[in-house]
Amino acid sequence: MTGDVIGLYATALCLLIGSGFVIVGVIGLLKFNDPMTRLHAPTKVGTVGIGMLLLASMIHSFTLGQTSLHELLIMAFLFVTAPVSANFIAKVNIHRRACDMPPPPSVDDTWSTLDTPDTEPAHTHAP
Repeated sequence: MTGDVIGLYATALCLLIGSGFVIVGVIGLLKFNDPMTRLHAPTKVGTVGIGMLLLASMIHSFTLGQTSLHELLIMAFLFVTAPVSANFIAKVNIHRRACDMPPPPSVDDTWSTLDTPDTEPAHTHAP
């Protein structure tokens, strides 16, 4: 096997994996009803899918003997901006009360300290 054939197979494998991830993200976007679950599918799956498609583009250009580093900048921009934008969209949904609110936290003075609770645990181990 020559380098061109290995590059061709690597490019095809990256394209298949990336396309599969993108299809799963699109199906999740269409299938889920709640805005928060609808947000989850494209952000988690889309970054990996688009990353694999960009990796396939890089492998293909290197197989042709050209250097293409634009994809690294696109990947860096995507991996930095996708979580931030997903966080903002989730906060908007929480503030608009468009989703179920999480339960309020329990009142406990020891959760962030090294103090131990005053009561003994209900379950004890038998000797």
